[in-house]
Amino acid sequence: MSDLTPRSTSTAPAPADGDNRYKAVQAKLDKLGKAMDDAGLELESLQRSMQATANDSGDMAQDIANAQLDPKFVALTNAVETALVGAAREVRILCGTAQETADLTHETRRTHAKLYGALDDIRSNRRERTPKPGFFNR
Repeated sequence: MSDLTPRSTSTAPAPADGDNRYKAVQAKLDKLGKAMDDAGLELESLQRSMQATANDSGDMAQDIANAQLDPKFVALTNAVETALVGAAREVRILCGTAQETADLTHETRRTHAKLYGALDDIRSNRRERTPKPGFFNR
């Protein structure tokens, strides 16, 4: 038995429930794709902001040095610049991963529609009930 317990409120854009009907899967893929697109945009904004702050820190370190203040403040401000540049680089990588995931999600949604859309149309427009998947696998 696992010690992990699910959180009462999920922050997932598309919860992983047991609903595998065609329209439900399409809706989940759509929500996930949109959430990943939004995350990519937010990460791009974060990366630009971090890079701008790093540049400002470098300028500030130069100003501190020119004002002939204690060199430890120059070193500390340069360390902040270095840390921000590294963090911005990692955010850029994360942004690329988010965009790749969004693209794959949209592609998966299109492929799923191509493979199962016509079947869903046929099953949805019938008056007669159809057997559940796996009924004939006996």
